[in-house]
Amino acid sequence: QVQLVESGGGLVQPGGSLRLSCAASGFTFTMYTIRWYRQAPGKERELVAGITSAGGMTNYADSVKGRFTISRDNAKNTAYLQMNTLKLEDTAVYYCNAGGPQKYWGQGTQVTVSS
Repeated sequence: QVQLVESGGGLVQPGGSLRLSCAASGFTFTMYTIRWYRQAPGKERELVAGITSAGGMTNYADSVKGRFTISRDNAKNTAYLQMNTLKLEDTAVYYCNAGGPQKYWGQGTQVTVSS
């Protein structure tokens, strides 16, 4: 059974940090590019960051460059999104996506940035 399970979301003040995790099972994690997307209320889902299967290349949305870092630990079948200097506009549900032979999505984790 394929699963992508996000965790680590929560409520944080502006300027704070969170680290999201995406735990994968049921497929060959090392064959898949991992991307984090987010969707704020009333907005379309947008790509936040991506990392290639071996972790050699990453890319980021302009809005998060310099603040967010995507990484992965293939030995643990887990990807991460370190989010620093969070802003109000980072509030969204964050989704993990695995892209490769198939496409898989997690259920999402809520991140709320509020004072």
